[in-house]
Amino acid sequence: MFAFSVMSYFDRTIMTIAGPEIMKEFNISATSMGSVYSAFILSYAILMTPAGWAADRLGPRLTLFLMGMTSAVLTALTVAGGARGITRWIGVVPALFAIRFVLGAATAPLYPACARMCAYRIPVIHHARVQAFIIAGSSLGGAVSPILFSWMMAQFRWRKSFYLAAIAAAALALVWMTVEDRAGEAVLKRSGRVTPRAWKAWLQLLAKRNLALLTLAYFTMGYFEYIFFYWIYYYFGEVRKVGYAASAKYTTAVFLTMLVMMPLGGWISDRLTRAYGARFGRRIVPIVGLSSGAVLLFLATVTPGITLTAALLSLAIGCTSVCEGPFWSMAIDIGRDDVGSASGILNTGGNVGGFFAPILTPLIASHAGWSWGLYSGCLMVIAGAVACYLVNPEGENVRDAVAAAPRPA
Repeated sequence: MFAFSVMSYFDRTIMTIAGPEIMKEFNISATSMGSVYSAFILSYAILMTPAGWAADRLGPRLTLFLMGMTSAVLTALTVAGGARGITRWIGVVPALFAIRFVLGAATAPLYPACARMCAYRIPVIHHARVQAFIIAGSSLGGAVSPILFSWMMAQFRWRKSFYLAAIAAAALALVWMTVEDRAGEAVLKRSGRVTPRAWKAWLQLLAKRNLALLTLAYFTMGYFEYIFFYWIYYYFGEVRKVGYAASAKYTTAVFLTMLVMMPLGGWISDRLTRAYGARFGRRIVPIVGLSSGAVLLFLATVTPGITLTAALLSLAIGCTSVCEGPFWSMAIDIGRDDVGSASGILNTGGNVGGFFAPILTPLIASHAGWSWGLYSGCLMVIAGAVACYLVNPEGENVRDAVAAAPRPA
């Protein structure tokens, strides 16, 4: 599941690495390219909740295999978006938009399926750290893609590099289908724990106050993080004028910070939950993390030195990334038997926020400058910290599981 997370974010961020070259080759503006970037997030967000229900229905083994194979095919098809015949017929921007839109839909079941697996294979008291570890794969994928894909483009150009990425994704899906424990999923199906409940019960999740507040908070964090996923490489290279080789290194440092701090946040949340209960342990990490991220991002924009700016940006995204494990563990606790659906609703919120970030950031920057484009992320996560404060994730099932766990030394 960690490897799927790595591969998924590698495939979705390589478009931003190839973006400057594609923009120059086809004379595409930054605003138009932002719409291409957002195409993935649009379908990913729209279909996230149905994808969570599908993960409940199909089980995580088959869901992740189908996701991996379909993503591989669509990554390869990205090359068709720059084919001369297609660009003359419908234009390169609509073609790339359509391909990325379908790729987002194919990728949507990833994290709901992982949450489904985690809910029934991992004890409650370890949910935050395990979910954080899985989602940390996104940071590794984002960290590797600037350097690795830049090197691949230098060796093979952008079209062949997309083909190689597609082959890697297909190989991972085949490995998963081979090694994942079929017997374990069969036991879950026989016990009725993989089969989702009726649509009426699923729809009731949408009316849960705690899930709504949690989704709102995740929306703000999604907006914040997707500024980094889609525009930080461009910010270093074009706004701070450090060159693309240095941009790749600084962007890699940003995502490596996420890779380290994300599991740390899950571990801290689990320890605090075991010691003080879920109401405190699950909420305090997002409240502190989101607030700190806002302050650090603001400081980065007003700092002249590029090295210190890169350090502050890395810490800003690192502080928000510590919230991932607690967010997903709270979704699992709130969803109970409908884990996939609850996780799908949560991730829908995060990616709706992510959909707006690539579009609004350059739009705000075009009118008020790039600093204000980044300030919008600061304001978002401050609102998210307030929403986290109002969430109560501690149901009876969570209290019982926490009470049964041994206290930390």
